[in-house]
Amino acid sequence: MELAWWHWAVGGIFLVIAELVVPSFVLIWFGVGALAVALALAVTDIGLTTQLVIWLVVSLALVAGWFRVFKPNMHKTRIGMSDANVVGEIGILVHDVAPFAKGQVRFQKPILGADVWDCIADEAIASGERVRVLAVEGSFFKIGRV
Repeated sequence: MELAWWHWAVGGIFLVIAELVVPSFVLIWFGVGALAVALALAVTDIGLTTQLVIWLVVSLALVAGWFRVFKPNMHKTRIGMSDANVVGEIGILVHDVAPFAKGQVRFQKPILGADVWDCIADEAIASGERVRVLAVEGSFFKIGRV
């Protein structure tokens, strides 16, 4: 079976369009690899094995480049990784907190996208008291009295 340049071009365009349905931003690189083979095949006559090698090498190089250069930080939120930015912040307790019950603390400015956070404490603290963030434990702030 002999593949013409337009076979690769149609396959590449199909993969690029398929990226619209599957939003992982990976299929587009295999489509661009197929378009590169179509260009190489239009310029020179190469065998099927060489075509497949070019497609594979170009596609994998583009995928690796995308994930290495353009998407180095894939974290959506920084919760759990931002102790240094949050520890020491002062807020007001809006719901009572006890050693085995969670409460809620409100901050004057939003922290990590929200101004009210669930919190835990080692001691019972009544609502309305000023508290300080001591640590971040999962998605909870550990607080103490100011």
